[in-house]
Amino acid sequence: MDRPLSAADPLRAMPGIASPVATRHSSSGADANIHAVGAPAPRVGRRQEFAAVREALTTSDEVAGAVLIGDAGVGKTTLARMAVNSLEGIKVQWVAATESARAVPLGAFADLIVPSALRDPVTFLSAARNSLVSQGPIVLGVDDAHLLDQLSATLLHRIAIDRSVRIVVTVRSGEPAPDTITALWKDRYLTRVELGPFTKAESIELVESVIGGKLEGLSADLIWEASGGNALYLHHLIADAVESGVLRRTRNVWQLRGHAGVTSELADLLNARIGVLPKHIQRALRLLSLCEPMDIVVLASLAGDDAVEESEARGLIRVVDDGAQLNARFEHPLFGEVTRQTLGVAAARRLRGEIVTAMHGARVRPGADTLRLAELALGADQPVDTALLVNAAHTAIALSDVALGERFARAAIDHGAVGLAAVDLLARALLWQGRADEVETTLAAFSSDQLTEAELVRWGATRFSNFYFSVGDPTPGDEVLSLLKGRVQAKPLASIVQAISSTRELNWNRLEEAVALGLGVLDDPDAPAFAVAWAAFGTTRALSLMGRGAEVEAIADRLRAVGTRIDGLLRYPAAYGEVQALAFTGRFAEAQDRAAEYVDFSSSGQYLAWGMAKTMHGFVEVATGRFASAIDKLESAVAALVSPSVAAWSFPARTALAEAYSAVGRISDARRTIEDARKWLRPHLALFDPQLRIAEAWTAAADMGSRAGIESAQVAARVAADSGQYAIEAEALHAAARFGDHTVAGRLAELTSIVDGRLVPLYACHAAAVANGVAEDLEQCARDFEELDAALSAADAAAQAATRYLQDGNRARSAVLAAMAHRLAVACGGAVTPALRNTAEYLPLTSREREIANLVAAGLSNVDIAERLCLSARTVEGHIYRACTKLDLSRRDELAAVVQRPPPGA
Repeated sequence: MDRPLSAADPLRAMPGIASPVATRHSSSGADANIHAVGAPAPRVGRRQEFAAVREALTTSDEVAGAVLIGDAGVGKTTLARMAVNSLEGIKVQWVAATESARAVPLGAFADLIVPSALRDPVTFLSAARNSLVSQGPIVLGVDDAHLLDQLSATLLHRIAIDRSVRIVVTVRSGEPAPDTITALWKDRYLTRVELGPFTKAESIELVESVIGGKLEGLSADLIWEASGGNALYLHHLIADAVESGVLRRTRNVWQLRGHAGVTSELADLLNARIGVLPKHIQRALRLLSLCEPMDIVVLASLAGDDAVEESEARGLIRVVDDGAQLNARFEHPLFGEVTRQTLGVAAARRLRGEIVTAMHGARVRPGADTLRLAELALGADQPVDTALLVNAAHTAIALSDVALGERFARAAIDHGAVGLAAVDLLARALLWQGRADEVETTLAAFSSDQLTEAELVRWGATRFSNFYFSVGDPTPGDEVLSLLKGRVQAKPLASIVQAISSTRELNWNRLEEAVALGLGVLDDPDAPAFAVAWAAFGTTRALSLMGRGAEVEAIADRLRAVGTRIDGLLRYPAAYGEVQALAFTGRFAEAQDRAAEYVDFSSSGQYLAWGMAKTMHGFVEVATGRFASAIDKLESAVAALVSPSVAAWSFPARTALAEAYSAVGRISDARRTIEDARKWLRPHLALFDPQLRIAEAWTAAADMGSRAGIESAQVAARVAADSGQYAIEAEALHAAARFGDHTVAGRLAELTSIVDGRLVPLYACHAAAVANGVAEDLEQCARDFEELDAALSAADAAAQAATRYLQDGNRARSAVLAAMAHRLAVACGGAVTPALRNTAEYLPLTSREREIANLVAAGLSNVDIAERLCLSARTVEGHIYRACTKLDLSRRDELAAVVQRPPPGA
């Protein structure tokens, strides 16, 4: 009997490509509260890949999950869901990225939290992560992660790093993706699983398993040629062929007779299917292709309830619960892409206009919805609401997406926005991109005499920033600030001017004045958000350098509380002050965590934010001795901040980079970096001079020896003390002690009562041990530094202890401390400080003795060693005896302890 297969069967039954059940936060995923159904491995192909994904999600302790990479339609999504569905007793949360929503920061994950939590990117990342973690054991599935906006990609990256939930991700081959996404597999946070097309045999087996019979040879060839083994091609090809009746069973053989979208291009397959749909369904798909996801209330109001319901029933779209509302999403993103390609310019403009009108009549959520609505409005066939564009520009800049902010601000001006608001938003977007000349050109249309007080402050703040931080000429910036002080009388506005003045005093290295002005603003609980941001900029940096790090945390919390009412990038300078305060007080782990948050939500396209974030992270790594990683980050930061228009932001990166170069012996690189920094140093950037001098001291010590390093460090300490940078003075004096200076212990002891935290008291103890020459005290300092995670300080103290023990005739203890110094130096990327050079040949052993000693440390017996080295056991015993004699050791286990090396990656 000849009969066509039910049209629903291929869509529901095809293993490896069947349409999954309804999902939350996905265009084609599994239910958010899925219960284990014991899903088997694929019956056709993919068994090895399935096992790899499942292992990464269950048994692997080395990765957070898996990333499936392959061309569009090879079955990445389906395999990911099959692996997740095979897990018992675990929830799954699916997220789908779409091209139409890519321009919206936070778009993919925004619905994980309530709008009130959406204050700024850092708060969002924390809230969204907590929303996921709070659900208990969970798998996070992300479809088409290459389409994620930068902040959504950041959240995924952070979750993968801390392994707070298990993750399965799909990425399309050959598509550009955020760096944070490619890092998921490059840095081995996720297991990379490559998916290619099915082979011809696998494709035939797959089709036959669906249709329930044998496929004719000629038909098999045609289907293989048409699909190329692409699972999605097969999916649509078989569905269309069965639905149209051209694939039918004759006796026990299935035959393809006629054209059923048999083509090598997926777009043709989808167009062939979409083209025969009823007009009201095609309209629903066209609307959705321009705004995905879309509130089903809005979609139904435009396309009709029947269109939405029938589209869902046909498996074209899914209705998903996005928390605050029910949204429509495409069953597969390619439906949207292909549908969008069929639209002409006029039709797309008309449909966008209809969507904008409908969305205006519905509830528009702040943040993502505002940006999405503005995107639609720009391409619509109706007058653009300039207030919407201004609001969207402000939102984008607050979320640190300054390029999008520039686009909306320019559009607002082009569409007739009048007044300063849109122009200033454009100028601020240009400012944060380092385009100093364009900032002045943009604001030139406004005369200060024609502005209200509020407008004058807005105009003046942007121009002051431009002159000080981009143009590099403080004189016109000071003139602007004087104008503001003379004309602004209203208290809230005057507090903004006072806060900007705090930042000015900071840059001139007048820290007491900066703190007094800044705290005067911050003490007012009603101070405007803009004033809080500027005051935090001035006070956090000043207080950290003064050693008053304990006061910084409350200010940083206050800044975070103002959320999206300020420019996103204005948080970075204050954030750097917070990171400095944590590091100067010895709270390195917290400093690292805080720096990582800002690294994560910046992007390489926003080069100023990206460079500043890399600087923060690199600074902490220099402080903890992780020089290889620090150099990589800081070189990237300097490269990003190389333009003269952003030179003011580059000094911390250049200073830390020069110190890192010196620590690992790259003297010429260090000197070049310092020379470049000196070239850009101006009086209005005097803040950075003491820190740059410490870098010069490290370079002098590495190049010319301890005496030159001590002299330079003492100069740096005096310069820092003169301006009240007591935390920097302590750093300089401790550097001198590490170079061998016996004179700094007294001043460091005084600084323990001035500089907050655990670090400076340890500096003072170390300096006293150097001055007194007590080996045991130096050894204790080494262990205390290592416990604090100040690895290079620990290495220097251990090296000095080794030298002192040797001078005291205690060769055994000297060897132990020399080994500790070497271990720490290796962990620091091969550091070569003056103290470490003194113990470079710390084990006076022959190459054979060292080889055997290492095998002893590895746990081998004398017999094992003899067999491995083709020696007699007696010869091995002799080598061990001589090694112990040289090191003043009496037992085999003591020798093992001396030569023990850190484990890989330590």
